[in-house]
Amino acid sequence: MKTSIKALATATALILGAGASNAEELRIGTASLGGAFYPMGQSISNLVNEYAGDDISMVPVVTGGSVQNPNLIATGEVEIAITNNNLAVLAVGGKGPYADAGPIDMSAVAALHPSVLHMIVLADSDIQTIEDIKGKRVAVGPAGGGTLGFLNFLMPLHDMSFDDITPSFVSYTDGFSQLTDGTVDAAFALSGFPAGAVMQASAGADLRFISFSDGKLDEALGANSAYLPVEIPADVYGTAEPGMQIGVNNMLIVPNSTDAAVVEAITASIFDHLDEFKAENANAAQIDPAMSLELAIPLHPGAQAYFDK
Repeated sequence: MKTSIKALATATALILGAGASNAEELRIGTASLGGAFYPMGQSISNLVNEYAGDDISMVPVVTGGSVQNPNLIATGEVEIAITNNNLAVLAVGGKGPYADAGPIDMSAVAALHPSVLHMIVLADSDIQTIEDIKGKRVAVGPAGGGTLGFLNFLMPLHDMSFDDITPSFVSYTDGFSQLTDGTVDAAFALSGFPAGAVMQASAGADLRFISFSDGKLDEALGANSAYLPVEIPADVYGTAEPGMQIGVNNMLIVPNSTDAAVVEAITASIFDHLDEFKAENANAAQIDPAMSLELAIPLHPGAQAYFDK
């Protein structure tokens, strides 16, 4: 994994022209193609390369996603990454998917957009609620991605497990292509909205959101305070009805050992140019700077210095 990430970072840097030879190149861990993390990382990299000074450059790299990214921070395979509130708490505590590795020495840089668990079927599907995916073929995103964490949380609440479905572990782009060509019956993707993979699928097919049964969303929110309800308007993907889905706030993370001046420069590059960020990236419009002061793990001292100004 390490070799592939480094190789991709080098290739992407050459394509983007990121950084001079004397610059410290930072690899930002994103997720699979077709979701929101990669374009988010690309936009952040563009801002850092433009405004952080000649000593810092950044390049986005494809990773398994929000679950894997804290592990990549721990092993030094990326220097900065995107994950979500819930996973960040587990990572610094060495719990859940990070129990074997132990506590990860990392902190937050800033809050980003919320990710929403897109639960999607074709409009004429007989799948209406989460319970209806039992016995079905389901695209669940890549192994190591945040979608799996959500499904591992939601399925037991619906008296199900992965044994009850036939999962397809593919990128969001491939998963939604499988949905439109009939290879799978439903596709899930944890992403900000609009998600590229879902947009692409909606261009050639009528889609519909899978719903929560009565009381199940409230039960899920009560079981984990890191999660929140998010309504995706009907006009986002051209669905007949809006979708009430479940989501979580995202954040940038770095190792605690990262130089405070570097982190402050990254934070300033993003938030001093938030209008430019929003113009380039649709998900950036959902970023609320105030949320950076309400994250589930502590801010890195460099980020704290920026927000204290």
